Amino acid sequence: MKIVECVPNFSEGRRIDVINEITNAARSVDKVTILDCENDTNHNRMVLTFVGPPEAVKVAALKACARAIDLIDLTKHSGEHPRMGAVDVVPFVPLREVTMDDCVKLANEFGKEFAEKFSVPVFLYESAATRPERKNLDDVRQGQFEGLRELIGKSPDRMPDYGPNRIHTTAGATAVGARPILIAYNVNLDTQDLTIAKKIAKRVRERDGGLPAVKALGFELKDRKLVQVSMNLTDYTRSSMHTVFDAILILTKEYGVEAIESQIVGLVPQDAIVKASRHYLRLSDFKDDQIIENRIFVSESESEQDSRLISLSLRDFADEVASKLPTPGGGSVAAYSGVLAASLVAMVCGVTVDKKKYEAAWIESRKILNESLELKARLQDLVDEDAFAYDLVSLAMKLPKTSDAEKSAQSHKLADALKSAAKVPSETAELAFKVFKLANRIQEIGNKNAASDAETAIQLSKTAIISAFKNVKANLDGLSDEAEFKRNIYEKLEPIMSEVSG
Repeated sequence: MKIVECVPNFSEGRRIDVINEITNAARSVDKVTILDCENDTNHNRMVLTFVGPPEAVKVAALKACARAIDLIDLTKHSGEHPRMGAVDVVPFVPLREVTMDDCVKLANEFGKEFAEKFSVPVFLYESAATRPERKNLDDVRQGQFEGLRELIGKSPDRMPDYGPNRIHTTAGATAVGARPILIAYNVNLDTQDLTIAKKIAKRVRERDGGLPAVKALGFELKDRKLVQVSMNLTDYTRSSMHTVFDAILILTKEYGVEAIESQIVGLVPQDAIVKASRHYLRLSDFKDDQIIENRIFVSESESEQDSRLISLSLRDFADEVASKLPTPGGGSVAAYSGVLAASLVAMVCGVTVDKKKYEAAWIESRKILNESLELKARLQDLVDEDAFAYDLVSLAMKLPKTSDAEKSAQSHKLADALKSAAKVPSETAELAFKVFKLANRIQEIGNKNAASDAETAIQLSKTAIISAFKNVKANLDGLSDEAEFKRNIYEKLEPIMSEVSG
C-alpha cells in the first residue's frame, strides 16, 4: 500500500484546545494515522505528524489546515520560531511505494486546492520548488509574516505559486513542499547568553559553511533560563545527530559553556538512533538484527530484504553475476565496488582514531568515518536498485507492439524504465565520487600503516565511478529523445569523470 507522511507545522504551541482541534480534524479522516503531535510554548508552534494513502493524507491536511486558519490569528501571534503563516509549512514525505516525484505532484495538488479554498498564497519549496531560490524554506520564509505582508503584491520575487498575490490578513502565507525525512533536533546550553547560541548555530549550519544538510538557529528558552541551538537535519545520512552533537560539544568549549541535553522534536528514523548508538558506544560489528524488536516483529518489507543481492555472501553474489541472467550486471557490481571502497575508508578511520600518534586527525577521521558508513549503507541499496531498474527495462521491451496504441504505450513505458535505469548508476557514480574524496583525504591524514588500504579504496571508488558512468551512458543511448534529461545527468557526471580520469 502506498504510504505518505505529512508533517504540517502550525503557529500555535500554547492553547491546548486549539492544538487538539487541529489534531482531531486530521484524525477524523479514514485510513489516516496520527503518529505524533509536538508543541512548544517558547516557539509557540506545533508539529503534527500523520501517515496514510496519498489522497487520504491530502484530505486530512486540508481539514487540519481549515481549523488552523479559523483559530489562529498571526496578528496576535508571537514566538521564538520564524513563521509566515498560521499554517506555516506543509511537507509531504515519501515512505512506502511512493516516489519523491509522487510527493511533488501531491504537493502541487494540495497547494492549488488549499490556496483556492482558503485564499492563502502558497509557495512551493524543496523538491516541489518551481524556482531555485525557493528550494530552501528559510529563503521562502524570509521576512516572516510581517515582512511578506509588505512585499507580496509589490515584488515579483514574492509572487506565490498558487493563490492570491496578497497576504491573508490573519493566516499569512503557507509553504508547501516535498522532501525526504527530516529530523528536528535541538541542543540546549547551560547559559542565558543568546549570542552564544546564535554564534554556534551559524558555525554548524550549511549555508554559512558548516555541516551539510543542517539548518540552525539560536533561540532563548525563557521559561527554563537556557538558550538553544535549534536545528533541522534535512538529510541525516549526510549529517547525523551524533555528528552535529559532537561538533556543538567542540564549539561550546570555545565559548566556555556546556551542552546539557539534546532533544528530538517529533519522530525519528530508527536508523538514526542506531547510528548514534554505534558511534558513542563504539559498537563493533553491530547488526540491525541484534535489536530485539527487529527479530520479533518481522515485517513484510524486512522479509523481502532477506532476498536482496547485498544480503548474499560474496561467493553467492559472484555466482549470481556469473549466471546467464542479465542482472545483476555492471551497475550492481559498480555499486558493490563503491560499498567495498567505503568500507575500506571506514576501516582506515578506525585504525586512526584513538591512536595517540594521530591525535590531530581524530576529529576529522571520525567525521570521515561517519560519512563513509552512511555512503556504504546507501550504496548497498543501490546494488539491488540497479538490478531492479534494469529488470523493468527488460519487461518494457517485452510489452506487445502489435497496434499503434500498444506501440505508443510500449515506447512510453520503455522510456520511463530507461530513465529510471539511468538514475540509479548516476547516483552510484555521485556517491562513489564522495567515497573517492574521502579515501584520498584519509590517505593523507590517516594511519600510515593502512595507506595501501586507502589506496585500494581510491582505486575501487574510481572503478565504481567509471563503471557506473558506462551504465548511465548505455541507458541514455537507448532514449530517442529526452534531451534535457540527458543533459542534466551528463552535466553532473562529466566533471566527476574528468577529475577521476585525469
